[in-house]
Amino acid sequence: MKNLSRKISYLLRHNPEDLVMDKRGWVSVDDLLKKLSITIESLDDIVTNNDKKRFGYNETKTKIRAHQGHSGKLNLRIDFKEIQFPADYYHGTSTSKVSLILKKGLKPMSRAQVHLSKDVITATTVGMRHGSDVTIFVIDGGRMKQDGLKLYLSENNVVLVDEVPPKYITIWRD
Repeated sequence: MKNLSRKISYLLRHNPEDLVMDKRGWVSVDDLLKKLSITIESLDDIVTNNDKKRFGYNETKTKIRAHQGHSGKLNLRIDFKEIQFPADYYHGTSTSKVSLILKKGLKPMSRAQVHLSKDVITATTVGMRHGSDVTIFVIDGGRMKQDGLKLYLSENNVVLVDEVPPKYITIWRD
């Protein structure tokens, strides 16, 4: 199941291949089932049990998309809910990138937005994908909002922002 979930993530977040994806990131459930030669029950299991809740159906369960994490090259226009009462957020990354981030800020790189976490534990887990030497940054969401930057929340609870300038970033101290 894990390999199938990864394949779905790749298709819905980075490269839909021959699937037709609209500007909001939706693809036909039937087309995805045919492409992967799986049943709707298998897809339901993956959508329901994905550890990060990456995927979701539309109201009629005829379309599916990744909630966030799309490559910037897809040029999608997903309507995320703007966060009205921001707080501190967190971002975990490899310690080797600390000086660059403190100097230039957080950029989306190949993704459409920068991903932030609501808590240190999640940020640590995310940061560990780069290895076990992780640094956690505290992002001052309140100050960002006060300065006119917009923060958004995806359907699977990931905080998204176009970029985080260095003045809003500090290193988290336990």
